[in-house]
Amino acid sequence: MSIEIKVPVFPESVADGLLTSWHKKPGDSITQDEVIADIETDKVVFEVPSLANGIVEKILVEEGATVVGGQVIATINEQAIVASKITEPTASEKTSAENKTEVESDTPFVTPSANKLIKENNLNVAGITASGKGGRVLKEDVLTFMQQDKPVETIVAANNVVLPDGPRPQKRVPMTRLRARIAERLLQAQQTAAILTTFNEVNMQPVIDLRKKYRDDFEKKHGVRLGFMSFFVKAVVEALKQFPSVNASVEDNDVIYHGFFDIGIAVGSPRGLVVPILRDAEQMSMPEIEQNINNLGELAKTGKLSIEQITGGTFSITNGGVFGSMLSTPILNPPQSAILGMHKIEPRPIAENGQVVIRPMMYVALSYDHRIIDGREAVQFLVMVKDLLEYPGRMLLDI
Repeated sequence: MSIEIKVPVFPESVADGLLTSWHKKPGDSITQDEVIADIETDKVVFEVPSLANGIVEKILVEEGATVVGGQVIATINEQAIVASKITEPTASEKTSAENKTEVESDTPFVTPSANKLIKENNLNVAGITASGKGGRVLKEDVLTFMQQDKPVETIVAANNVVLPDGPRPQKRVPMTRLRARIAERLLQAQQTAAILTTFNEVNMQPVIDLRKKYRDDFEKKHGVRLGFMSFFVKAVVEALKQFPSVNASVEDNDVIYHGFFDIGIAVGSPRGLVVPILRDAEQMSMPEIEQNINNLGELAKTGKLSIEQITGGTFSITNGGVFGSMLSTPILNPPQSAILGMHKIEPRPIAENGQVVIRPMMYVALSYDHRIIDGREAVQFLVMVKDLLEYPGRMLLDI
C-alpha cells in the first residue's frame, strides 16, 4: 500500500516553501515520524515526517524546488517493510554485518537532520557531545556545538563561507529564504517609515546590585536564571503604557493603537536573526519572562519556532551588547513603529553627587517611526525606561 507524503499546510501568511533537502532516497527504509525532508519558508523550517513505517517508493520533487502546502512530494510503500523483515540474511551477509559493526562500533549514530548540518558545515562528529538515546547525535547537539566558542576557521566553516584556495578567493552562495526575507523587511522598513533614533545611557549599577543580592534565591525558587532582559521588558511595558503611540502601528492611512503588549525579543539563530514574541508581556512576572525567553531562545537555536511564535508583536528589543556592540541604530521590525537597542555594559566615569565615579554604563537606543511618534514622545519614553532601570525598586513595587 502506497502512502502519500505531502507538504504541511502552510499558515495563511506563507505562500510557498523551498524543499532544501531529502534525508532519504528511493529504496531506503523509514520509520513513522522519522524526518524525510526539510522545507524552508521565509519564516521557519518545516520538517516533513513519514506517516508510516515502510520503504521510500518515489521522490517526486527535487531538492531546490518550490513547493506549496498540501503538495505530494513522495510516496512510502508500507507493505515493503513487512516483506523486508521476513527475508532472513544469508550467512555471508551476517558475517559482513558483524564485521561492519566491529569497525563502526566507536562511531555514534547520527540522525539525518544532524548529519545534514554536519556535512553542510564541515564539522567533525567526534567533537560533538551526543545527548540522544543510546548515544545518538541529535540536531540539537550539532546546533549547541556550533554555538560554542571555536577557532576562527571553525566559525567560518559553520557559516558556509569556506573559501577555495588561491590568491584572491571568493565564493558565491545564494541567500536562504529567511535571509532574503530579512533583507526584504529591512528595506521595507527603511523605504516606508521615517526612521529616527534617539540615544541615552543607563547606570546599570542598581540592577546589577539587585541581581547579585537575589540571584541565587531567584534561581533556587523559580528554576531559571535572573538576567537583564526581564528588567528591560518590565521597564519597556511600563513606558509603553504611558506612551501608547510607541506601541502603535501604521496600516495604510490609519494608526492602530494596541491595548496589549506583545514584546519581540531578537534572537540569533543558525539561520539568521529571528524575533520570537512574548505575548501579553504585561501579565508576566519576572520569572515568567525569563522562562519564556529561555524557551523561545532554545526553540530558535534548534529551528523549531512556529509561525505563531514569530509573527505579530507590538514592540521589539534587540541586545547587540551580547556580541560586544557599544552603540548602534536598530532598524524597525514592520509593522511595529519602534525598537529598543541594548548594548554592552562598560565601566565609565560619570558625575554623581558632585563626584566623578566609575559606574557600569550601557548606551540604549530607540529607533522609531517619526510619522506617528514625535521626537518629544520618543525622548520621554527612553528617559522613562532609563529612570525605571536606575530605580528598579519603584518599577517592581509599582510606584
